[in-house]
Amino acid sequence: MTRFILCSAIFLIGLTSIQAQKKSELIEQNQNLKYKLDSISRIISTSQRNEKLADQRSTEYQSQVAELQDANATLMKNLNSFAALSSQNSENINKTMAALERKEKQLKGVTDAVASNDSTAVVILTNTKQVLGENAKVGVADGSVVISEKLDYFFTDGVGITPSSESRAWIENVAKVANANPKSVITIASLNITGEMNIAIQQATAIASILIKDFGVDGERIVAVGKDGGLRESLQVKFQPDYKAFYDMAKGDVKN
Repeated sequence: MTRFILCSAIFLIGLTSIQAQKKSELIEQNQNLKYKLDSISRIISTSQRNEKLADQRSTEYQSQVAELQDANATLMKNLNSFAALSSQNSENINKTMAALERKEKQLKGVTDAVASNDSTAVVILTNTKQVLGENAKVGVADGSVVISEKLDYFFTDGVGITPSSESRAWIENVAKVANANPKSVITIASLNITGEMNIAIQQATAIASILIKDFGVDGERIVAVGKDGGLRESLQVKFQPDYKAFYDMAKGDVKN
């Protein structure tokens, strides 16, 4: 009996010890599980915060990308506008330069023509003195060369319409000057003091006729006129530039 009790006591003590050991193990396991749960909770919390931060950054990046796209679109628009404006400015500059070049050519043409007329006047003056002599009555006025002689040298007492034979040599020399300068326009003027313009025109025409028929001067270059000489009678032969041709040239340049 005593043995039974002793055995029972030993069994109970062992069972109690085993239970105490299992309880300790369970407590330890529970603590481990709690630690692991806390770790997992911290990981999840950290992941959630990171995810939230990532979402915020993604939103910020998308906003920045949108702003960059808008800025890029604005920049491209401005570049295209600048390119178009630059192209237009370049075209305008080219047109302006072409217009200036045309104007320069026109001005050069006019300047060259004026210089040529001045040069021609000098040549005619030189030719006249060579042909008619240093004592010839010749002068230059407004780019024109004027040769003059008394009217009665051609017509007795300054009347009549038939030039004297003595004057033919003078007329021939004038023809030489005229033919040596074919671009000049020739005006023959009879100036009297009587006011008889019909006679004056006939006298100028008579001189022109001799130049044309006898000495081969181009009749299209000659104009015969009668003028009031005031207190002096004379016959004048004027060599002047072809102003009509000059005007036509200048007008053509302006149209072009």
